[in-house]
Amino acid sequence: MLKIGHRGAKGHEPENTFISFQKALDMQVDGIELDVHLSADGEIMVIHDESIDRTTNGKGFVDALSLRELKAFRINEEQQIPTLKEVFDLVNQDCFINIELKSYEATDKVVSLIEKYVTKKGWKYDRFLISSFDWNALQQVAFLNDKIPIGVLTETDLDLALAFAKFIQAKSIHPHFHLLTKENTAKIQEKGLQVFPWTINELEDIQKIKTFNVNGIITDFPNRI
Repeated sequence: MLKIGHRGAKGHEPENTFISFQKALDMQVDGIELDVHLSADGEIMVIHDESIDRTTNGKGFVDALSLRELKAFRINEEQQIPTLKEVFDLVNQDCFINIELKSYEATDKVVSLIEKYVTKKGWKYDRFLISSFDWNALQQVAFLNDKIPIGVLTETDLDLALAFAKFIQAKSIHPHFHLLTKENTAKIQEKGLQVFPWTINELEDIQKIKTFNVNGIITDFPNRI
């Protein structure tokens, strides 16, 4: 069962920061999950919200600020907002990277960056997994490069997610864990898809989901898996 650190190791360090990703690596995760938006000048920034208000000491929308402006703000007084390239370099294939597209606009640039790391740096496509609630963005990924693994995110309709995942030949479905039963987990896997539920933090929930034989668990506390 794969251990996937949510926004790094969010339960231990500030989410989507270098120290959070390093903490997850130190906990020997199989994968890390992170979120991306584009800056005003088209850089891929690793941040969950469309604004920097909640996680940094600044204010404003990510897509209205340049890379230089975004790098000037701090998370917990010392951490910068990372770029996706910086996280790739930090991880250096030590685990796979689940990139959640938070904006459709980031799709083409994320695909291009992955292709660059595969062709120029010798990375393998299986070191990446692109997921999103924006299924149009996932369709665009499949159109641009069908070698990049895709994960279909859902928090409402498992059957619809399964149908769409089969349509675009996704690798996995990422459902909110409350949607899962032992039966529907098996049904998804029978269709050749992996199941990576999110975000499971309580030990009781982790133990319950483990009995469903999911393929991996996305959690803020990778040490609990």
